[in-house]
Amino acid sequence: MASEKLVITNIGQILSGKLEAPILDGDCVVSVDGRITDIGYAKDMDLDNATVKVYAHGVTLTPGLIDSHVHPVIGDYTPRQQQLNWIDSCLHGGVTTMISAGEVHAPGRPKDIVGLKAMAIASQRWYENFRPSGVKMLAGAPVIEDGMVESDFKELADAGVKLLGEVGLGSVKAGETAAQMVKWARKYGIQSTIHTGGPSIPGSGLIDKDVVLEADADIIGHINGGHTALPDDQITCLCESCNRGIEIVHNGNERAGLLAMRTAFEIKQAERVILGTDSPAGSGVQPLGILRMIAMLSSLGDIPPEIAFCFATGNTARMRDLDCGIIEIGRSADFVLMDTAQHAPGRNMLESIHQGNLPGVGMTIIDGIVRTNRSRNTPPATHMPEIIE
Repeated sequence: MASEKLVITNIGQILSGKLEAPILDGDCVVSVDGRITDIGYAKDMDLDNATVKVYAHGVTLTPGLIDSHVHPVIGDYTPRQQQLNWIDSCLHGGVTTMISAGEVHAPGRPKDIVGLKAMAIASQRWYENFRPSGVKMLAGAPVIEDGMVESDFKELADAGVKLLGEVGLGSVKAGETAAQMVKWARKYGIQSTIHTGGPSIPGSGLIDKDVVLEADADIIGHINGGHTALPDDQITCLCESCNRGIEIVHNGNERAGLLAMRTAFEIKQAERVILGTDSPAGSGVQPLGILRMIAMLSSLGDIPPEIAFCFATGNTARMRDLDCGIIEIGRSADFVLMDTAQHAPGRNMLESIHQGNLPGVGMTIIDGIVRTNRSRNTPPATHMPEIIE
């Protein structure tokens, strides 16, 4: 079978997704069969035998954005908001990978142990077998309930489940019980996220800093609340008292999100900051939620936008052991091509984002395959990439 070779030339700027070197030298990226094979200047690279050539017209290339916190149900439909094609809409906002924090909005969601395990395994399977619009949905995240034992976690792991839904959304709300189950999950390679803050929907409850610290889940889910944040001193305590992921979400308290990010910088642990939307939820679906978070944190938090992009790409990829999210040879060829929105202020795209403006997405690519061209959701980009062969 012939190889599929993608060549992207005339890139204006390459954002790497890596905090230590957020902007790469080069104007060209090449992938073969969905994996990045070369990054640099076109004059120094082998561009022959390309299956698809994209001429970027000087726009910026970034890793595909990763939404670290979503609540899918089945396919590209969410009964929470009676909305179809919400995942496709997020792809038009540059999101190429999503991570489930629990399929909690399924009508009649089973809460018995046999049922919750069955649902998690089924959800993992159907999103493994069906990728809406090509988006990588990592799903099958059971909400843990009282009565689960170690063998339940082994069974889930053996069946391919790699995530826990938000700890605290089920009957397990005590720190001691949660800590034991998180340890069992970790033992079998299952990553955990804990709900943080006040109740998000009827049936959930307050999870404060003491429970979060005792449970010791891998990700402090929506540290800025989903929707209600903890008091400021509890947020700073969580950042300072453990080394777990600091997840900031769109559907949370924006001021609290800025506090968490600033605290991470103060303690020199910016690599812990990751971004999610926490959608679909009562606030709906935000197709541009991750881009909005990048612009908000950069502009109001006064950090370089290329660093804010790392929160939604490389930081998440490293924390969750993904092969996407970083522009690096051998990784998945998941890219977004974007530029300054038409008539937006700023001398270039990064400066415009730093002023709080959204960019215009001109193309998304997943596994080396062009999935969308001009975004139907972002403002129109000043310059647009085009397929030339």
